[in-house]
Amino acid sequence: MMRGIFITFEGIDGCGKSTQCELLKDYLKDNGRDFIFVREPGGTVIGERIREILLDKKNTQMNPRTELLLFEAARAQITEEVIKPALDDGRIVICDRFFDSSSAYQGMARGMGMDFVAGLNMAATGGLKPDITFFFDITVEEALARRGKRGEASDRIELAGVKFQEDVRKGYLELAKKSGGRIVTIDATKNIDEIFEEVKQTLEGKI
Repeated sequence: MMRGIFITFEGIDGCGKSTQCELLKDYLKDNGRDFIFVREPGGTVIGERIREILLDKKNTQMNPRTELLLFEAARAQITEEVIKPALDDGRIVICDRFFDSSSAYQGMARGMGMDFVAGLNMAATGGLKPDITFFFDITVEEALARRGKRGEASDRIELAGVKFQEDVRKGYLELAKKSGGRIVTIDATKNIDEIFEEVKQTLEGKI
């Protein structure tokens, strides 16, 4: 049996990645493809409990190292419990965020060091990497405007401020340059249909 394909979606909060995840799910369903969809942090009983801790606005005293290790713990659980078994069964796995988020958010924006975080990412996933990662690039100002229009409630990490989000974007852009083509950068200011067409074209012949 051929191994499945692992697709991840990344970007700053408000970039539109979750909308593109939903469109891809509908597209695969309409075409009879076998897939699963998961999100980070979460996707398992343990991961969802960790997610509650990470995003709870009351946890204002959380140390950046604590934050990073909680993300890695949730990641280790979902990788072994859900993602690897699905890939071994030949299924397509779509993940809303994976280890690139930790590199950008904790490595760059929290100042933990991207190389340091990369090492923890590999430890948490047992060396598993996505086959294709879509990075939906948008300015922080545009992302904030979109979230404001939707009236979205901010979680603990989203409340970190504009400078933090700018550093996250900087981290993603750096990761994309060094990814060897794994990370596909998409202009997220385009309309939804144009963006999804780029996603489909990138995946053509692969799924």
